Amino acid sequence: MIDDLQPNVLTALRPPPNSESLRPDPRRLADFGPVSLTQLQRYAGKSLIGVGQLDREMTIALCRFAAILESVEISAHRPLWGKIVITAFFEASTRTRTSFESAALRLDGRVISIPDGQITGARKGESLEDIGEMFNAYGDLVIMRHTDTDAPERIRRNLRIPLVNAGNGTGEHPTQALADWYALMKWRPSLAGAATEKADRIHLGILGTPGSMRAVKSFLLMALLFRDHIGKITMVSEMADPFGLDVGQAVEAAGVECEVTNDLRECLSELDVIYMNSIAFLGDSYKALDSRYKLNAASPLKPGAVVLHPLARLDELDTSLDRTAHNLYWTQAHGAVFLRQALFISVFNRFGRLPENIPLV
Repeated sequence: MIDDLQPNVLTALRPPPNSESLRPDPRRLADFGPVSLTQLQRYAGKSLIGVGQLDREMTIALCRFAAILESVEISAHRPLWGKIVITAFFEASTRTRTSFESAALRLDGRVISIPDGQITGARKGESLEDIGEMFNAYGDLVIMRHTDTDAPERIRRNLRIPLVNAGNGTGEHPTQALADWYALMKWRPSLAGAATEKADRIHLGILGTPGSMRAVKSFLLMALLFRDHIGKITMVSEMADPFGLDVGQAVEAAGVECEVTNDLRECLSELDVIYMNSIAFLGDSYKALDSRYKLNAASPLKPGAVVLHPLARLDELDTSLDRTAHNLYWTQAHGAVFLRQALFISVFNRFGRLPENIPLV
């Protein structure tokens, strides 16, 4: 049992004074049945480009392993000792880059950080193919964010070490989806179990256009892995068909009831989970969301409903919600570090460096 191990001091991230924001105890998820080492080892040496590479069992194993890492102290065992992680960000990032770097450093890995693609040879016209060849000699794993949707494909033509996609244009952001669903599993550990009775299934509201917004796309695709726990998905978008062909086909094949509306206010009081975003990609430009897509503490949310947001936010998510029990987005952001630690240890297959009584079977 993890209660017999030294607790992780970072788990003490509690709400500020006079706040009811949610901080679910990760031990509720960590102790929810055995964690499958076999599932985790399936990812040894692998790249992660999109949610399609994950199934429900592997996703649950990664999230429950993250819950163990969030609950107990393992830094003294130095699981990533001797490994170098390259964070190559050709597009601006705050949370994603620093979350990955924090995850590696807290496991005693080393980080080569490229916080701005303009400081690389790409500014002079160097190809991603050539950059990938160089990275083979410089590190053991690459985390890349890029403005071009085809960037992972291009760098992998020569890259022979694992690559984790941290966002590729309008493509995907798979580790953001893992962090999102890790937060939801801590909030409702039954998501990691057998199918929920239909009357108790989640009504999931998602703001955005998965056809052109990578975090929304990855979150929705991962939601389909948990279709036995979801009663209905409501997409809130200015577009009549926000899915795009591939995502639309995936939703249809999953058999989950799904509707589209252009006004969050029409369905807000019925939603159990609201996944928000700050901007919508419409046509060829980004556009801030209008009042139909905004929340504050006075909004008529369903009692017990939770709000997720990948951040950064604009005015669509008012700060008045920060201290309410609807706020799951701080937990979502904090937990990303442990989720990415779980991924690192799995990719490097460093389970033998963990404390002997870590509950993996």
